[in-house]
Amino acid sequence: MIRWVFRWLIRLILVAVLLIMALILPVGWVEFACTGEREPQPYASILPPEHHRAEARTLLTYPEWHIVHAYDDYAEVINTGDPHDFRYFKAMRTYWSSLCALKHQASAHGGMDGETKQLVYVIGVSFSAELALKAAYEETLGRIATWIRGPHHSPLDKLSADQAASYANFLQQVPWYKWDFEGDVAALEANKTKTFRDGERRFALGREFAAKAAYADVIAYAVANVGPDELTLRMIVTGSDVPRLDTIEGVKIVGQSAEGREIETIRYRALTRVLMQMAGRDVVIKEIAGNDDIMFTAIGSMPTHPSALFSFPRQGYGDYRHLFLVKTSNLLAILDERRDGPLRVEHVHDY
Repeated sequence: MIRWVFRWLIRLILVAVLLIMALILPVGWVEFACTGEREPQPYASILPPEHHRAEARTLLTYPEWHIVHAYDDYAEVINTGDPHDFRYFKAMRTYWSSLCALKHQASAHGGMDGETKQLVYVIGVSFSAELALKAAYEETLGRIATWIRGPHHSPLDKLSADQAASYANFLQQVPWYKWDFEGDVAALEANKTKTFRDGERRFALGREFAAKAAYADVIAYAVANVGPDELTLRMIVTGSDVPRLDTIEGVKIVGQSAEGREIETIRYRALTRVLMQMAGRDVVIKEIAGNDDIMFTAIGSMPTHPSALFSFPRQGYGDYRHLFLVKTSNLLAILDERRDGPLRVEHVHDY
């Protein structure tokens, strides 16, 4: 008996080691294989140092957004399908492939600093572990539950699709750990029926949301001790319409310099809305947060684009996401041109 227990203990340890290695392997690949050799591009900033942000961050904020996009794709897939229809490992693979391309590009823009490197690796491993666990369940027990259910969604199937869509929309502007996961658990309990599928969804999603709620409390405590990131940034702009920019919500004119007018804007998802309102006016952005390059994503029907840093298909939508790096001086003209075209601007990545 002791030998049997010992053999199984060794096997479990080996499986755990292999799983950990599988999760860490992409980190090693990105770190050592995805290197750039180009010299950083010289640029003399206009804004004072206290308003500078590292230029490479416009590239390296994307991995966090990739996770946001993955949740959005998942919500779109399960709106009409089932969780096992989502390609979990494809979402994981695209995370690491996009990070590789962006890390290579970042070498010409100051490179990836240690703090950012730690962040994108940690969230990448966490994201991969979460999707791997979800895939392991939904591709097996979850799929069996859909066979028992039949072709029509149960009440909790529909509710979980709504919850996923609301969560994906929430993540556009607010950190994930502020989401009310306990409220989701309560909603599952309140809306479940006596069907097998609803019981299975209540159990599986209830455990998932409860675990995320506990982890969110830990992250919220850590963030509170470190302090939140800045919610605004500064730009230098020129053009005849600059004096009227303060009519846009989230924009404040703060000063004047020989190179142009200094403005302050909100950040994150709301910044894209601000920039789209600035586009089409007689305004040119000379720099943003001390930088003259910025990245944006766009959605289109073509699988590749000659100017894109990276392109990949969106799950559930039938189209493709492309990542572009442009000069800040060209940004507003490009946003205006692609406002309603076949290649639609999705999000401008600040720093």
